[in-house]
Amino acid sequence: MTATTPRTRAATPQARAVRLGPRSVAALVLVSAVGVVGFGWPFLAPPSSQLSAHAQDAPWLFAGLLVLLVAVVAATISESGLGPKAVAMLGVLAATGAALRPLGAGTAGIEPMFFLMVLSGRVLGPGFGFTLGSLTMFASALLTGGVGPWMPFQMLAMGWFTMGAGLLPGPDRLRGRGELALLACYGFLAAFAYGTIMNLAGWPFMGALASGIAFDPHAAVPANLARFLAYCTATSLGWDLGRAVVTVVLTLALGPAVLRALRRATRRAAFETAVTFDPR
Repeated sequence: MTATTPRTRAATPQARAVRLGPRSVAALVLVSAVGVVGFGWPFLAPPSSQLSAHAQDAPWLFAGLLVLLVAVVAATISESGLGPKAVAMLGVLAATGAALRPLGAGTAGIEPMFFLMVLSGRVLGPGFGFTLGSLTMFASALLTGGVGPWMPFQMLAMGWFTMGAGLLPGPDRLRGRGELALLACYGFLAAFAYGTIMNLAGWPFMGALASGIAFDPHAAVPANLARFLAYCTATSLGWDLGRAVVTVVLTLALGPAVLRALRRATRRAAFETAVTFDPR
């Protein structure tokens, strides 16, 4: 009989349900690049561009973006070998997030699903986070009847939101109040970033509904940037602030318990432990 040296928990790296490989990273970079162009084309196209004449083609662009999102998820699952335990956790968290979204829909930005996405991305890593964020938004759109040309952009933005939490520093060392403060700050800033990005999805197609803040295809970038900031202030600032505050409050209040539960489930699932069978 040989003795084995026990490992201390502090020295054990935090498990990741999905590790992004080269193909998954390439697919994620591709879809993110397409998303950046899809969101930011009003500031990327010159005033003489004819893009504004193709506003009716937008749903087809969004449908193409959705296909790329599905390809990213498929590449992640096929390359990382997403096991049944990770699939089960993904389903539970996505269903929970989708169920949380309608609780405050339409009420001053009270959206409790965002804090769960932050904590899940932190514990389970950026690969799982992107998959979880996009799948949760897809499921919540089906649940609330929010299916439309905006849905692929919501999926991509939420995927970025959740993935960003997985990229925060110190996943294996930072704990306690310092980690909660980091997650609360990220949730606050990312909630505003999510709202601002989603504003870009609809702002260029306002037309003449609000001439002072609508996108002007013939104006220079600084002028359109001023219009966009005015649009955000007039239409979504209060909503984004409510989302950010709710995310911070729930992170500080429920974060310790949820983080412990997620980390305990991750250790018990042992995503990265290979299953072996000893010969009799």
